[in-house]
Amino acid sequence: QAQLVESGGGLVQAGGSLRLSCAGSGRTFSSYTMGWFRQAPGKDREFVLAISRSGSSTYAADSVKGRFTISRDNAKNTVYLQMNSLKPEDTAVYYCAADSISTAQGMSVRAGRGMDYWGKGTLVTVSS
Repeated sequence: QAQLVESGGGLVQAGGSLRLSCAGSGRTFSSYTMGWFRQAPGKDREFVLAISRSGSSTYAADSVKGRFTISRDNAKNTVYLQMNSLKPEDTAVYYCAADSISTAQGMSVRAGRGMDYWGKGTLVTVSS
């Protein structure tokens, strides 16, 4: 059965960096647009970043532009989220998702609705 598994979360001080990984298994995810979403305690899920199937195009939420980047290695069936200059407001559970329909920008518009696959999430906590 196909699944996505996130890793790399943890506790970091404000201004620090973390790299999250999302490893796919059970199928090849190179034909999917891949994205990251997050959900902070008491808040709705929000879009963070997405990357096109080939990796040539990305789209980022305004809140993370210039600080977070997304990349993928289709040979490893893995997507990465590099997070720099972390802020306490970045504290959330981060989820990886796969979308067979949308472009990277389109994934932000769908805001997580209708994703084909979701991971179970990894917690990122940024201390002040």
